[in-house]
Amino acid sequence: MPCRLAITSMSLGRCNAGHSFVHKLDMARMYGYQGIELFYEDLVDIAEQLPGNDSKSRELEAANIIRRLCQERGIAILCLQPFSHYEGLIDRQEHLKKLEKLQFWFQLARALRTDMIQIPSSFGPAAEISEDLSLAVADLQKVADFGLQQDPPIRFVYESLCFSTRYNTWEQSWDIVRGVDRPNFGLCLDTFNIAGRIYADPASPTGRTPNCDEAVRKCLAGLLTIDLRKVFYIQVVDAERLAAPLIEGHEFYNPEQTPRMSWSRNCRLFYGEKDRGAYLPVAEISRAIFQGLGFEGWVSLELFNRRMADTDPVVPQELASRGAASWAKLVRDMKLRVEETPSDRGRMTASL
Repeated sequence: MPCRLAITSMSLGRCNAGHSFVHKLDMARMYGYQGIELFYEDLVDIAEQLPGNDSKSRELEAANIIRRLCQERGIAILCLQPFSHYEGLIDRQEHLKKLEKLQFWFQLARALRTDMIQIPSSFGPAAEISEDLSLAVADLQKVADFGLQQDPPIRFVYESLCFSTRYNTWEQSWDIVRGVDRPNFGLCLDTFNIAGRIYADPASPTGRTPNCDEAVRKCLAGLLTIDLRKVFYIQVVDAERLAAPLIEGHEFYNPEQTPRMSWSRNCRLFYGEKDRGAYLPVAEISRAIFQGLGFEGWVSLELFNRRMADTDPVVPQELASRGAASWAKLVRDMKLRVEETPSDRGRMTASL
């Protein structure tokens, strides 16, 4: 299938900064986005505005509202995310609580009319997460098997985060996907998280890891070995090179987060935003995915940036516009074959 453009709902502004979900959807439609990755936080924000005391009933109603809002705007819900801090938990009672939560997420997914839930690799305290890879794989096999029992079946997409505790490289996430070995369990490749581990080090004066160029060369060759059928969608964004190392005393420093996590939360940028300080080898990684591996399908822009928390009402339109410009550049640079939707004709044909 041709490439299609999506964005995470949170990437258009945080709900706790006063940016309403409806306004964010309207901006997504205006700038040609065809889908969203729905953040659970946005769903909860709508649920908390509904009457009643039963939180689950309110969340299900919120899911129905979101589905209708998206349908009215011709926007698909690519997935519900993030189902976090799940795999390899040492506390098996907590593991069971997560599985109970998952059963409710299945209900939410059905109400949303999406067939996919995203699982990021856990970034919780090391003392809470086993080093046993086989336990992580077994846990993820369990959710995949539960997903296959749903009607319709639910797929899971697993993503390694560059600041995760145990599994923070794309190679590790690919090993896990192969280990799980279920038809409904696949991979999300994220250019930021790939480069954020092997190329970038925000705590370094150089902003880079030692031997970063060699690491990228090995990465590009390795990406070509992935089974394309297991790549369910990809995310393409860049990030800002900091003027000073992200260590104690830096404005983004947070003692409860690793430097990469604080950097990730504050400093991501859209593809091509060199004028804003973007410096990761995103073009090279994207080229390996699109032209080398031959990926076609959903391309999502997952931005986390301090601007999202700004209460300025122009934020959703600003971010939607910047993302659309980034997508247009990505399409040109990668020579992508894109799917045109009826709303694109005569409005953003050149960009999308």
